[in-house]
Amino acid sequence: MSTNLLATTDQTFAADVDQRPGLVLVDFWAEWCGPCKSLLPVLGEVAELYAGEVAVTKINADDNKATSDRFNVRGLPTLILFKDGVEQERLLGMTSKTRIAALLDRHLEA
Repeated sequence: MSTNLLATTDQTFAADVDQRPGLVLVDFWAEWCGPCKSLLPVLGEVAELYAGEVAVTKINADDNKATSDRFNVRGLPTLILFKDGVEQERLLGMTSKTRIAALLDRHLEA
């Protein structure tokens, strides 16, 4: 796993996402989720590619129900992009590095 791919929890979400300036991409995942496991290397590549521009973090939806419920996460994987702590966009299900990069590029240029 990439050293730029962080982990967050219900307890650290405020500091890791809500109060963090700039863009943060949050991956809601679970151990039992096959597509979530397939997405892991893609997120590692994205974290490396956008290091210094976008923080990329993962949160286990099963272990952190308060945050999952707060953002009404109903399917996994769910990627939510935050800017200055405010939700901007979501990507649901398995997705490509190209699609994630396009999302991030769009918000970096804005």
